Amino acid sequence: MRLRSAVILVVSTCTLTACASLSNDADVARATADSLPALPEQWSVDGIPSSEVRTDWIETIGDPVLTELVLEAQANNPDIRAAEASLDAARALVRQARTALFPQVNAAFQVDRTESPQPFAVNDILYTGNIQAQWEVDLWGRVRAGRNAAYASAQAVEADFRFAQYALASGVAAAYFSSIEAQEQVGVARRTVDALAEIDRIVRVRYREGFASRQDTAIAGADLQSARDSLVQAQASARAAKRALEVLLGRYPADRIAIRDAIPESPPPPPAGLPSELLERRPDVIAAERRVAAAFANLDQAQAAKLPSVSLTGSAGGTSTDLGSILNDGNIIWSLIGNVLQPIFDAGLRDAVEEEADAERRAAIATYASTALSALRDVEDNLDQAQILAEREQILESAAEDSGTAYALAQLQYSEGEIALIDVLNIQQRLFAAERNLVSIRRARIEQWVALNLALGGSWN
Repeated sequence: MRLRSAVILVVSTCTLTACASLSNDADVARATADSLPALPEQWSVDGIPSSEVRTDWIETIGDPVLTELVLEAQANNPDIRAAEASLDAARALVRQARTALFPQVNAAFQVDRTESPQPFAVNDILYTGNIQAQWEVDLWGRVRAGRNAAYASAQAVEADFRFAQYALASGVAAAYFSSIEAQEQVGVARRTVDALAEIDRIVRVRYREGFASRQDTAIAGADLQSARDSLVQAQASARAAKRALEVLLGRYPADRIAIRDAIPESPPPPPAGLPSELLERRPDVIAAERRVAAAFANLDQAQAAKLPSVSLTGSAGGTSTDLGSILNDGNIIWSLIGNVLQPIFDAGLRDAVEEEADAERRAAIATYASTALSALRDVEDNLDQAQILAEREQILESAAEDSGTAYALAQLQYSEGEIALIDVLNIQQRLFAAERNLVSIRRARIEQWVALNLALGGSWN
């Protein structure tokens, strides 16, 4: 009769547990959608293809060296290893939260030996073994809400880890292109030194022959020394850029990395998809949405903690002076205890916990809106910059070409005595400035192309 009553208690509580209502993904979706303004059907920048975002942006650049460097960074970068460890910890917390849904079973075995002196000598050994089980019946979904919160938090950490991987790939690409640019700037600085050294030689020859003034030799010498100083600075910047790249790769910063000689040509603009699709694809937005889900679950947990809790405790075991008979029917004792705990007075503790959880839920929703709007702005800015940088590259290419033509003509005119040295040097400075600007804009354009893929949430194969 007692066993049947216990079974009825367990079945009835399990039935009530199934009826407990918790928040779900539909609640989260409504809350996050309501936090945003109406999204347009297309991006505001004109002429942007809305087809599906590509996932092979690294390979699209067509630089095998860069591809290998990204893979090396993903394997060795300390920050990525730390993020991966955080993900493993979050997954372990999910498993911990799940254990509360199941009974906790423990076994115990005890040996007692009793001895007494003469004249009433006693020498007995008593064996005791039992199994104990305890289970909190999740009547109102408090335990499940805790599990849901841990699971949503782990999903957020996983999305953070994925975004960290994407950001690292983008960072490696940016550092790689900066290293190439710095190396190219060294080449421009070296050509400047060579050109000024030749001018300095010619001026000194002309001065000895009486066709140039002492002022001309001073100007040529001063410009040559300034160019040499610029070369030293450019070489230092190139070494620093390589060391920065090596640190991202997890290498010792020794300025030993091999890179290509020229910045790769920027690929065509990638398809941008739709604004609404961005929120479902970009990892940092997904992480913010999952934190909203975790906040909903935490609120569920706080609300359920104000309701009665039911727990069941059962034990079975035996005691005997003979180890072999410890499990005989006559030595077995079992018990099943049901316990109901109803909070009555806690000086407002549970109410305060619920208010805190509700405030954190509202904060998570606001953070999601901020993250989503920042992501949308990030894409719009990068789409706009893509067009601006492409136009600037064309302008600077024309400027460099015209400056080269003007410099070649100025050299001829100076050799024939038609213009002064200062005119030649001014035109030369325009030429080398145009070359430096062209190198920088090409680096900026391909770096911006990478940033656009990151903003769109694009991954890679």
